[in-house]
Amino acid sequence: MKNKNAYKITLAPVELKNANNRQQEVLQQVKQKFGYIPNLQKNMANYPALQETYMFAVNAFRKESGFSPAEIEVIFLAISFENNCDYCVAAHSLMGQMKAKIPGQIVDELREGRELSDAKLNVLRNFTVHMLLSRGWPTPEETQKFLVVGYTEAHILAVIHAISIKTLSNYVNHTFETPLDKPLKAWEWKPLRKVVTFFKR
Repeated sequence: MKNKNAYKITLAPVELKNANNRQQEVLQQVKQKFGYIPNLQKNMANYPALQETYMFAVNAFRKESGFSPAEIEVIFLAISFENNCDYCVAAHSLMGQMKAKIPGQIVDELREGRELSDAKLNVLRNFTVHMLLSRGWPTPEETQKFLVVGYTEAHILAVIHAISIKTLSNYVNHTFETPLDKPLKAWEWKPLRKVVTFFKR
């Protein structure tokens, strides 16, 4: 997404042929995992520790969060929607429908910011957004709604984990204005509301 009031990083995406040894190390790991190197990872490779941290955090979340593949994509889509990250909304729309097998109707509802037709997933999305917008200060009322449908306090920590992951990718995409990779173009998404970029103190 472009924001005319925001600074854009001018560093070039890192290509394997131009990468230094450290950058090659992290990019080869990405290529081995995905079969190609997405634009997000090319941008992150300008600071290899960020790319390495991001991939470790994503892999750990998918393995240890206790959420199903569908729930994971709902969480990532919800955060990316609220942060107006067009790249990540497209990416998780693809992964949600094609890999996690989320019904297309629910993917559309997430992309449009509507209530979800699946009641439990709707609670999960709403709690995730509540945690994000409250900056980690959830109310007892919203937390109880989350717990009563079967989630646990450990899942609250997992939601915090997910927010940290998407903060890394969403913010990198914002500051680079990362273009969509070819596989994501069919899932292009335009933010539905204007971003408030600066806050007066």
